[in-house]
Amino acid sequence: MTFNMDITETDGEARTGVINTVRGEIRTPAFMPVGTAATVKAMKPETVRETGADILLGNTYHLMLRPTAERIAKLGGLHQFMNWDRPILTDSGGFQVMSLAQLRKITEEGVSFQSHIDGSKHMLSPERSMEIQRLLGSNIVMAFDECTPYPATEKETEESMLLSMRWAKRSYDAFHNGSDHAKDNALFGIVQGGVFENLRAQSAAALKEIDFHGYAIGGLAVGEGQDVMFEVLDFTMPHMPHDKPRYLMGVGKPDDIVGAVERGIDMFDCVMPSRSGRTGQAFTRRGTLNMKNARHTDDPRPMDSECNCSACQSYSRAYISHLIRSGEILGPMLLTEHNLTYYQDLMAGLRGAISQKKLSDFVEKFHETRALGDIEPID
Repeated sequence: MTFNMDITETDGEARTGVINTVRGEIRTPAFMPVGTAATVKAMKPETVRETGADILLGNTYHLMLRPTAERIAKLGGLHQFMNWDRPILTDSGGFQVMSLAQLRKITEEGVSFQSHIDGSKHMLSPERSMEIQRLLGSNIVMAFDECTPYPATEKETEESMLLSMRWAKRSYDAFHNGSDHAKDNALFGIVQGGVFENLRAQSAAALKEIDFHGYAIGGLAVGEGQDVMFEVLDFTMPHMPHDKPRYLMGVGKPDDIVGAVERGIDMFDCVMPSRSGRTGQAFTRRGTLNMKNARHTDDPRPMDSECNCSACQSYSRAYISHLIRSGEILGPMLLTEHNLTYYQDLMAGLRGAISQKKLSDFVEKFHETRALGDIEPID
């Protein structure tokens, strides 16, 4: 097995290190840009790599519907298909089935649903999810689970979690069932249990008994708020294996990531930097900018003077604001590149601070700088 994690330094609960895969190293803590349909929207893969990304996330649900996993496999797999030779993590498709599919029905077998694209009927089960992710050539495969809705009662959450644990065992069996893909790649289990401490502990124990290559925390960033999310992490992390990767799914805002790293999370993904780029928002060290605002229209300065992305090095706030307000394609391209660079710079800063055992100083400066707000507009 070529997949393993080396933890090189710790600072409190935070860790930094390297996840070794057949496709290369992933420096942790790591942020994974989301390439839902075999592309990070508005970005070329080589530009994504230049921002500092070591790994991308692909989406089982979207790719199984279009262009289909079978077609991608015939074309050489997802890495070749999208021209990304680094590691790829694929989610199981469960969350998108729950949130996007029409007329879905959950049974012990899996989820039957109609495509949101054309109404065609499909069944996604643990076995089918493993097959799709194998066809795609994923380096980190996610177990099939149900993302428990929020809010939900403890009884509803328990039933959902137990179903996910049964599906986790089936995912494990299907992943390891005679496939060469399993020899070099990894399968992660997903801890569920909502906001209930006893259910999170029960879920983590069930997954550890199965013994996955890594462990994710699912069912957060679904509307519960940051305080509740951190509370759930505080009582869940002690149940997570120390020597394997810990992945917080779907998170998040920069301060969410910083707080989660302090609590021992190694991996993150979120559509926020790319989606915000397409809607005119820029993440900077001093907070978030709305580039549609009139205050930027005559400003020759960069969005973030400390950023080395091409958007900040070569283009003014005035120009980028003009692009966004005019609906020009270049605007979202530049903002997405900038936002992904900001996120990767943040991860590099966290890694460096943990390595030097100065994480508390880094976090204090991070919050102080964001609290300053944007630079004063030009009169």
